[in-house]
Amino acid sequence: MITLSLEHLLSRGSAPKFHFRPQSALKLLSKLRDLTFQEKESVRTPVPFHLLSKSYFGEVGPRLQLAHRNPKAPPCLPGWRRRLVVGCPSMRSPETIGPLLARYGASRSLLAGAHLHAHLLKSGLLAACRNHLLSFYSKCRLPGAARAVFDEIPDPCHVSWSSLVTAYSNNSMPREALGAFRAMRARGVRCNEYALPVVLKCAPGAGVGAQVHALAVATGLVGDVFVANALVSMYGGFGLVDEARRMFDEAAGGGERNAVSWNGMMSAYVKNDRCGDAVEVFREMVWSGVRPNEFGFSCVVNACTGSRDLEAGRQVHAMVVRMGYDEDVFTANALVDMYSKLGDIEMAAVVFEKMAEADVVSWNAFISGCVIHGHDHRALELLLRMKSSGLVPNVYTLSSILKACAGAGAFDLGRQIHGFMIKANADSDDYIGVGLVDMYTKDGFFDDARKAFDFMPQRDVVLWNALISGCSHGGRYGEALSLFCSMRKEGLDLDVNRTTLAAVLKSTASLEAISQTRQVHALAEKIGLLSDSYVVNGLIDSYWKCDRLNDANRVFEERSSDDIISFTSMITALSQCDLGEDAIKLFVQMLRKGLEPDPFVLSSLLNACASLSAYEQGKQVHAHLIKRQFTSDVFAGNALVYTYAKCGSIEDADMAFSGLPERGVVSWSAMIGGLAQHGNGKGALQLFHRMLDQGVPPNHITLTSVLSACNHAGLVDEAKRYFDSMKGMFGIDRTEEHYACMIDLLGRAGKLEDAMELVNNMPFQANAAVWGALLGASRVHRDPELGRLAAEKLFSLEPDKSGTHVLLANTYASAGMWDEVAKVRKLMKDSKVKKEPAMSWVEMKDKVHTFIVGDKSHPRTREIYVKLDELGDLMSKAGYVPNVEVDLHDVDRSEKELLLSHHSERLAVAFALISTPAGAPIRVKKNLRICKDCHVAFKYISKIVSREIIIRDINRFHHFRDGTCSCGDYW
Repeated sequence: MITLSLEHLLSRGSAPKFHFRPQSALKLLSKLRDLTFQEKESVRTPVPFHLLSKSYFGEVGPRLQLAHRNPKAPPCLPGWRRRLVVGCPSMRSPETIGPLLARYGASRSLLAGAHLHAHLLKSGLLAACRNHLLSFYSKCRLPGAARAVFDEIPDPCHVSWSSLVTAYSNNSMPREALGAFRAMRARGVRCNEYALPVVLKCAPGAGVGAQVHALAVATGLVGDVFVANALVSMYGGFGLVDEARRMFDEAAGGGERNAVSWNGMMSAYVKNDRCGDAVEVFREMVWSGVRPNEFGFSCVVNACTGSRDLEAGRQVHAMVVRMGYDEDVFTANALVDMYSKLGDIEMAAVVFEKMAEADVVSWNAFISGCVIHGHDHRALELLLRMKSSGLVPNVYTLSSILKACAGAGAFDLGRQIHGFMIKANADSDDYIGVGLVDMYTKDGFFDDARKAFDFMPQRDVVLWNALISGCSHGGRYGEALSLFCSMRKEGLDLDVNRTTLAAVLKSTASLEAISQTRQVHALAEKIGLLSDSYVVNGLIDSYWKCDRLNDANRVFEERSSDDIISFTSMITALSQCDLGEDAIKLFVQMLRKGLEPDPFVLSSLLNACASLSAYEQGKQVHAHLIKRQFTSDVFAGNALVYTYAKCGSIEDADMAFSGLPERGVVSWSAMIGGLAQHGNGKGALQLFHRMLDQGVPPNHITLTSVLSACNHAGLVDEAKRYFDSMKGMFGIDRTEEHYACMIDLLGRAGKLEDAMELVNNMPFQANAAVWGALLGASRVHRDPELGRLAAEKLFSLEPDKSGTHVLLANTYASAGMWDEVAKVRKLMKDSKVKKEPAMSWVEMKDKVHTFIVGDKSHPRTREIYVKLDELGDLMSKAGYVPNVEVDLHDVDRSEKELLLSHHSERLAVAFALISTPAGAPIRVKKNLRICKDCHVAFKYISKIVSREIIIRDINRFHHFRDGTCSCGDYW
């Protein structure tokens, strides 16, 4: 092993010795004798190294020299064949032999060059052509032969040494090249501007490269453009981009920069993922007047791809066409790759179709782009066209096609490709293995995926990721975690990357596996992946789904960089945990940091507004969507429909729904559910039929919304029809939500026996939603026995929920069973269950005002109560009579009437009336069900003040207009 240092490079010593086997000379000589000259000319394939090693010159060479000195000696070749090579007068001068050897080297015409070498030995012209021979054997991939020629040079000059170094370098022998350079320096031979770039190319590390740099400075060669370009390339290759830029700028100071210099700097930036800087260098290059070549264009197009700067890519494309490089295959391939990866498939097709002769790389780039962006059928069509063109798909092509098969559902074609690869004995290729695992998991054939995985002789992290991700995305979360454990047992802990951890964290989140989440967190910290945004976001998502929001927030604050994805994850977590106000505050913080919101974070924020019924904030988020032209985004559009419906503005929801460019099942479900919640059951069913007419198949959420619409409108027969035909008409199995909705509908309609029969026959254990629906129905229809049964079930399912005690007490009270009411209240007191206080809130000028029953803490309390007294007088004159039966307090009638008039929702409405202009709608939210007396009162108030009053309680929306309610008093 040769150890290189600056001392070695500058010291004297002997050249390293190389040993060759001499047995092959006679073999080659025999082959040469058996071939005609024309046959020898036709041979273009390189001869194995040992056939032209030192033995050729150690044994054949002396024989040729002997033949030259002794005419009686048997010639190596028949005379007439020798004359074909030697007898031509034009080949007798060094001036013509050099270009001829160069031509033979370029075409790798080994045998013709060997004949010429023999002629040089005989004619005495060898000394003048040794450097040409060095270059010839180097180009023929025979560095050993080049070394043998070099060893016969009595006193090699710097050109000879440089040629030897180049021969080793060009034949992938960097250690030998550096050894030859060291020997050159040891002999005191000066290095030139051609040797140093070659040595820099062979440097094994930045340390050796820096030593060569120092040598270039010491010898005054650092200002040479070739050396400077090599230094830029060397530093860029070892990740020292700033040092490469310094060399590049220093070359500019000396006025020595050419197109290669600019290309090298761009390449350095691209290799180190600083593609934006590479694009800027290209702009500098153009402004400086340097004309880009095909290599520069290829490099900057790749930079545009890496920086995802499609606009810059289009500008470069225009320049490529203007300068006539659009027919260059490398540039065209780079353009196809850029447009494909950045999603402009149609432009990729334009470039591809204009290519005079697309190669396999061209087809692969286009096919891969189609697969990445979901154009799977087009990718399959391209495969057929590729085969028709006569090109043979390689493993990269087929790995993309396997993914296309999964995406297009062309499972049979995927199996055929698998069979073809087995016959070709290529199914163990890494790329094919990953493609097969990916295809089988996406098609749900996990056993086949596991077989393809187990068949692979080498399992790298990419293959493990394909199987783990496939299981995770296919809902086999436990299997994904088991595979991850197996992967770690095989010693691949340090090979784990962000793709692995993201898939594992998805599984831990779905399983709510807090222990495994913490283990992944520890592993990510151990291997240094906590700075990766994908891992951080996966941890945030997993922690909050495991009900560890504090841990999620800690990860966000400690580990997240100021990127939009981290904020989106945290805002989503807060929104889903009913902390909408905190989500909105975090969004404001994000804006203050100068981060531009994207459709995903705005969708998450809209969900936060929906959970709060924050109508004004929802409109502000809508303004952000319009400003940034995100209204056509399907996720943002669906969230907008959902938010407006949840905030009480079904008209705005309908406008948002009508403005959607594409309406999928989520869009239709959101609008149907919104109409149902707002009491427009018939409108919801009409929209459902429109959805079916347009060919959009419903999912289980859609049918839940349909049953809910029937429930709110009291459409029992329609609900039964949809419930009974759910499996037959739509292929959807009934879920617990469907049963709960149907039981609630039957209970509201007074069909308590039918409801209980459905409970007894349902394939699930009845949950709290089912028993809660029955308890509510027993109160409405005064069935204390059913109420007692439902309450007992709820006491075991939700022992800490005060609503059960309240509903049971109301059930007994409605039946006049006051002793039982007292028992329930005592049970509630003994169980230390606190009744959830009724609370209402109204949003006014970006501020939420909250009220409880009899609240006097508001700054405008006096005005609020004056307004309530005024409304009370007007309502009494209009015929309103308080329903004191709904108040269970043990006080006289006048006191009950006063308590009813001070309910939290009435205080909120009174405040809104004195705070908003006449005619403006009023939106109030309440955490519990609105009471019967307030429901009647708001019908009177809406008619008296000529306003629409929208009350959202725990179950639905009530729109009070001109003395009526949208629920039709069926609630």
